[in-house]
Amino acid sequence: MNIDEYWMKIAIEEALKAEKEGEVPVGAILVEHEKIIAKAFNQPISKNDSTAHAEIQLIRAAGKKLGNYRLNGTTIYVTLEPCTMCLGAIVHARIKRIVYGAKDSKSGVCGSCAELHNASFFNHEIQITGGVLGQECSRILQSFFKTVRQAKLV
Repeated sequence: MNIDEYWMKIAIEEALKAEKEGEVPVGAILVEHEKIIAKAFNQPISKNDSTAHAEIQLIRAAGKKLGNYRLNGTTIYVTLEPCTMCLGAIVHARIKRIVYGAKDSKSGVCGSCAELHNASFFNHEIQITGGVLGQECSRILQSFFKTVRQAKLV
């Protein structure tokens, strides 16, 4: 297991917490110098907040912990490719690197639907590594949505 897989396993643990709470199972962690700064998972339903994606929750927690809205030199590990909102927040936080698991063919902007991270209007470059434990992350999401669909049929 390489280091990205090691950290992604911890992000997956966060995703499973979201699932237990009835949220879409997306989890994220923020790492700096081989140390976890913060952990978070999706909470839009429980918080009645459409912006409470795992990445946003993570950035908020890390900013409070570090006492700084800039998260320079950090890496975010997230189980699902970021959407436009989350990528924007990651850019503004100056996170150095995104490592994601599952591709998001509906709203992922780090290669699936768009490569927004390469947009010339951003004044911060982010390194992207996708597909880390992607099959495992995808299975968790697919299982969740299958269960949700079946529950609605009953």
